Amino acid sequence: MHLAAHFPGVNNTTVWTDPRAGSQIDFASFEHLARTAERGRFDFFFLAEGLRLREHKGRIHDLDVLGRPESITVLNALAAVTDRLGLAATVNTTFNEPYELARRLATLDHLSAGRAAWNVVTTSDAFTGENFRRGGYLDHADRYTRAAEFVATARELWDSWTAGGVPRPVTHHGPHFRVRGAFTLPRSPQGHPVVIQAGDSAAGRDFAAATADVIFTRHSTLAAGQEFYADVKGRLAAHGRTADSLKIMPGVTFVLGDTAADAQERAATIRRQQVSPQNALLALEQVWGVDLSGYDPDGPLPDIDPDPDSQLAQGRVRLADPKALADRWRALSEAKGLSIRETVIETTGRQSFVGTPAAVAEEMTAYVAARAADGFILVPHLTPGGLDDFVDRVVPLLQERGVLRTEYAGTTLRSHLGLPDPVRPVGKD
Repeated sequence: MHLAAHFPGVNNTTVWTDPRAGSQIDFASFEHLARTAERGRFDFFFLAEGLRLREHKGRIHDLDVLGRPESITVLNALAAVTDRLGLAATVNTTFNEPYELARRLATLDHLSAGRAAWNVVTTSDAFTGENFRRGGYLDHADRYTRAAEFVATARELWDSWTAGGVPRPVTHHGPHFRVRGAFTLPRSPQGHPVVIQAGDSAAGRDFAAATADVIFTRHSTLAAGQEFYADVKGRLAAHGRTADSLKIMPGVTFVLGDTAADAQERAATIRRQQVSPQNALLALEQVWGVDLSGYDPDGPLPDIDPDPDSQLAQGRVRLADPKALADRWRALSEAKGLSIRETVIETTGRQSFVGTPAAVAEEMTAYVAARAADGFILVPHLTPGGLDDFVDRVVPLLQERGVLRTEYAGTTLRSHLGLPDPVRPVGKD
C-alpha cells in the first residue's frame, strides 16, 4: 500500500475553527505534517496550488485570506528537514514555461537526493489568466495538448546531459513551445521527477495513461474506484506501458474513534464544523449562481432554478449542468426532509474511512486488494496535526498486516513507489 499526505489547505474540508488549527503559511506547519508523514513511512508529501485568490460576490473568498504559498519553495525547505519522504508540488502547465519549470523541479530533485514530484495541472480559467502577462486563457480543448507537450519538453531537458556529464543542446519546435539551448543541470538522482496527474475526464485518463507515474483521483465507493482503476490501467498498453508503471491513489479522508459509534459521532461533528451555516449557503450559491443570503440555512432549498451564466463565484470550477445538480439536491432534500445545511452535509465532502483504527486499516487494505486503488493520498481536516492519530494508531496496524513498509528500502521517490527509472534515450549516453 502506498500512502501520501496532502497538506490541508484553503478548502472546504479544512476546519479552521478548531483550537488546534495552525497557520497555513508558517513553515512549522509544513514541517510538522511532513515529519509525521515520514515517521509513518509515507511515500510523499503533497502540496496543492492556487494561482489567484478566489472571489465570491465580488469579494475575496473568506478561506483564501489564510494565504497560498508557492509549493516548490516550501518543498525546497522541507528537503532539509526530511530524509526519505517524497516532495510533490502542484504546478500549472497553462501559466508556466517548460525550461524554467524543468529547472526548478530538477533543482528540487538534486537538493532532495531524488525525492521530487510534479503534480501536473491545467486550467482554462480566464479569471486566473488575468494574473499573467498574456492574460486571457487557454482554450479548453488545448489544455491537455499543451500539458502533454509541456511534460515531453521537460523530459527532453532532463535527459539532455549524457551519462558522462556532458550537456547537449535541446532543440524543440512544437505547436506550443520552442526551446533551443543547453539545460543548466545534469540528470537528477531519479532521472526525472515523478509525474502526478489529477483528472477524471476521458481526456484526463488518456493523458495519465500516456504520461503520468501517479494519478490522484477521488471516488466515494469501492465500485467506482474499481471501475476507474480498471479503465485507466486498461489504457496503459496502448502507450507501451505495464500496469505497475502507473499508481492510482485517490484522495481520502478519515475519522478515528475508540468504537464505531464514537467514530461516527466524531465524523458528524467534523462535518458540521466543515459545513457551517455560512458555508452551507456558500456551497449552495456556487451551484445556483445567485445571491441566497436571504435564505435560512436551516430551511428548505430554493425553489428557483440556477443561473447558467453566473459569475457569482470566480476561481472555482463550476459544474457543466448546475440545474441537474440542483434538481438532485431538491429531490434528496424533499425525500429526507433535509434543510439547506443538512443537504450540503449529505451531498458534499463525506469522509472516506470512518471507524476504529482496526476497522479503517481493514477497509483500506480491502480497497487495495480489490484493485480499487494502489494506495491513498490522505487529506486530514486539521492543519498541521491532523495526520498524527492516523500515524500513531493506523500505521502500526497496516505494518502488522504486512501491507505497509516498516522502513524505507530505497532513497528516491521512484524506489518508494516501485517505479522503474526512466530509460535514457538513445544517443544520450
